[in-house]
Amino acid sequence: MSTRVRVITTGGTIASRPDPNGAVSIAVSGHDVVGTVPAGVTVEIDEAMLVHSFNLTLDGVRHIAERVCAAVTEPGVDGVVVTHGTDTMEETAYFVDLVLGPDRTVVFTGAQRHAGEADGDGPRNLADALRVAAATAGRGLGAVIAMAGGVHAARHATKAHTVAMEAFDSPDHGPIGHVYGGRVRVTATPVRPAGFDLAELGGQAARVDIVPVYLGADGVHVAASLAAGARGIVLEALGAGNPTPGVLREVHACVAAGVPVLVTSRCRRGPAVPLYGRGGGADLADAGAVFADDLGAPKARLLLTAALSAEANPERALARLRPHLTS
Repeated sequence: MSTRVRVITTGGTIASRPDPNGAVSIAVSGHDVVGTVPAGVTVEIDEAMLVHSFNLTLDGVRHIAERVCAAVTEPGVDGVVVTHGTDTMEETAYFVDLVLGPDRTVVFTGAQRHAGEADGDGPRNLADALRVAAATAGRGLGAVIAMAGGVHAARHATKAHTVAMEAFDSPDHGPIGHVYGGRVRVTATPVRPAGFDLAELGGQAARVDIVPVYLGADGVHVAASLAAGARGIVLEALGAGNPTPGVLREVHACVAAGVPVLVTSRCRRGPAVPLYGRGGGADLADAGAVFADDLGAPKARLLLTAALSAEANPERALARLRPHLTS
């Protein structure tokens, strides 16, 4: 019996070819993206959009999530694959993971080489993604990324190389599975706390800004975000989660104004934890900032955005997201 897989296409390098000037541009329709289909799989195409992922907005990501959530609950659909540009794939996958039911799986994939290259990686990645979707139907893995033979949980996956075909890594965790010789092997099941229902997020997403911390940062960017109406701030802090004096001062102002601050690290490995006093992360915690463990800044932003969109009260929003701040 054939496994029915819905492929939701959104564009990206996997759907691109060079234009006459040599720039890589979206040019391949969803129906043309899908090439050889693994035996035992029946594919149907849903062309959601045709864009580079660096042009996506939160509204676009929500549109993809709506298509995914509709597909996974449609009778007769056994699995769902999303083709997506790699630049922001980890963010879209994580947002979908936050709104996907506990017994669902959706597989994201894409390419590092465009469709016009003879040795492009798109067809292999898509075939592997179809195999993963067919093999893990009902397994409750949530959103995963299948690229270059690896299967990565959405929470931990990050783009680790700009151009190499092994683009994604899961720092400190590793992949949860692999595809070898057409066979899928899943070795771990991600821990997925209760997420959010798309309907409760409303029409307008809460504004949450990411502010990087760097040598001598004076806090002006935190203050500018607060003045611009940000309802939450994600601090991409130094080391284990340390601010500069100017940033610490502005974090006090944010918390006093009822604007939650999540602290992440600009390091790729290791958690953000309040270790240091005398102006360090411990003082951020004392000011009321919340540490995001090993969740990177882009995903921490999406988590805080979802929580603040679902809950008008900052304390209730923080209560909703705290179960997600453990690795």
